[in-house]
Amino acid sequence: MSSKSATVKRSADILRRPFTAPFLNYVGAGILVGLVTGLVVGAFRWIIDQTLKLLTIIYPWMASHPVWLIPYVLGSLVIVFLIGQIIKVDPLDLVGSGVPQIKAILLDKHHMNWWLVLWRKFVSGLLTICPGLFLGREGPCIQIGACIGQGFSERVFKPSKKDRHLLLQCGVAAGLSAAFSAPLAATVFLLEELTHTFQIKVWVSAFVAAIASDLATFLFFGTRPCLYLPFKAQIPASAYPWLLLVGVIMGLCAYAFQYILFNLKWWYQKLTVVPKEYHCLLPFMLVIPVGLWNPHLLGGSHDLIVYVTQMFSRGNWLSIAGLLGIFLVLRFAGTMIAYGSTVPGGIFMPIFVLGSILGALAGVLMIHAGVLPASCCLNMVAIGMAAYFGAAEGAPFSAILLVTEMVGSISQIFPMVLLTFVAYYTSMLLGARTSIYDGLREEMVFEN
Repeated sequence: MSSKSATVKRSADILRRPFTAPFLNYVGAGILVGLVTGLVVGAFRWIIDQTLKLLTIIYPWMASHPVWLIPYVLGSLVIVFLIGQIIKVDPLDLVGSGVPQIKAILLDKHHMNWWLVLWRKFVSGLLTICPGLFLGREGPCIQIGACIGQGFSERVFKPSKKDRHLLLQCGVAAGLSAAFSAPLAATVFLLEELTHTFQIKVWVSAFVAAIASDLATFLFFGTRPCLYLPFKAQIPASAYPWLLLVGVIMGLCAYAFQYILFNLKWWYQKLTVVPKEYHCLLPFMLVIPVGLWNPHLLGGSHDLIVYVTQMFSRGNWLSIAGLLGIFLVLRFAGTMIAYGSTVPGGIFMPIFVLGSILGALAGVLMIHAGVLPASCCLNMVAIGMAAYFGAAEGAPFSAILLVTEMVGSISQIFPMVLLTFVAYYTSMLLGARTSIYDGLREEMVFEN
């Protein structure tokens, strides 16, 4: 009896001593990285939002006063020149979203000059996205956060060699959190897409950085979800078989997105008339007629998703379906033309926009066929966003959490999970990459 009792452990034998958890040393650093990132990215995001609102005033004015198109085109040419001058210093790090470059850093295949990339990405990102190119803010926001994290790591905290990337990872989560006001999804994206691990030191530090970053953005945007959608009904069980079909179609479209995306560099290299650093001339000129027709199509664009949800009140389902089809073609082509050129910009939000249009189109057709009640329109928009993003990016968990935090509701979580899995599985069957950023990283040539 005595020998058995001697082997019984008490709580003092099991619990850790206070203040000895291995990740505690990095919580304070993560908070600081998150707060600074939140302020910088919050300002970046606010400027973009205000400028895109201004475009909805400028373009109707130019449509009724065509003479003002001349100075606007000349101004666009000046912007193209400025972007070319900024990015030609370090095109490898400044062009695109920045996420593939960060993956290369974490694999020790690349090193980034954090200060040069930080201010040049901030300025060139504004010059690219504010005029309305079909690119998202989240890519630059992630890279800006990574630069801030790396800067703190090199100049302030100087962690061990083993943890040299930890604050950069905190910056990634903080940047995405500030871009979408979604700290949980930002942390999961870091784990799902970049680190592929669930080490407590990494996720706790990144999570606290994401929370601090989101807290800092309250100064700019308050506490309202960045894409609040007030769902009014639940999708009926009778519509679920049709959701499976929609998921398959989403997967096909997601595969098409990856297929064309990975061909963009090959196509653009044939454009030899214009120097490479000025290839953005093409999307800058093409976006002008689109803006004259409908400025709500421009940008990333949160505004277009809101605009799509407001179309449902018109009630003429077939005419809405036709208009959504036009939106889909323009946005898809515009996103590819813009992302393939030499500009900074992300594809998160453009993918979400395409998913929302596909979801809305599927919802309208299902409503017209009597499969779905009209009160479920918003549901299909949100579900379409998650499904298309999860399949196109190869990040289903991040997709579901991002949309849930963006729209401010978990009421559609099961149909969202179902549709996302079907779309993801379909795209994988066709041969899509499990991570779109791995494919984009393989296109780049890195030097250690």
